[in-house]
Amino acid sequence: MTSSSIHGIKTVLHPVTDLAAAKAVYAALLGVPPRTDSPYYVGFEAEGQHIGLVPDGGPQKMTAPVAYWHVPDIEAKLAELVAAGAAVKELAHDVGGGRLVATVTDTDGNILGLIQDR
Repeated sequence: MTSSSIHGIKTVLHPVTDLAAAKAVYAALLGVPPRTDSPYYVGFEAEGQHIGLVPDGGPQKMTAPVAYWHVPDIEAKLAELVAAGAAVKELAHDVGGGRLVATVTDTDGNILGLIQDR
């Protein structure tokens, strides 16, 4: 089995129905204001973690939180996961600033996220 390394889970995205209400709750929980605050995404940085709020599940139609594993080579990790039985849900694509994201489902349908930064 090949193994492209991972850098751990550093990002978790949460789908929310009321962005303003969720923003207040997460700001209270994390003790910091959002670093990114837009109508389509609110992101917090706390203790080395990125917590994102996605209104109505965003274009990917999230229905539950998704943890994103940070990897150095997203295409290699996607290939490795597919070879192990995962199914690609969302192909790797740039979400801005050179950051690539992708998602797969495991054999039970759980969604696993991948992120590759520049």
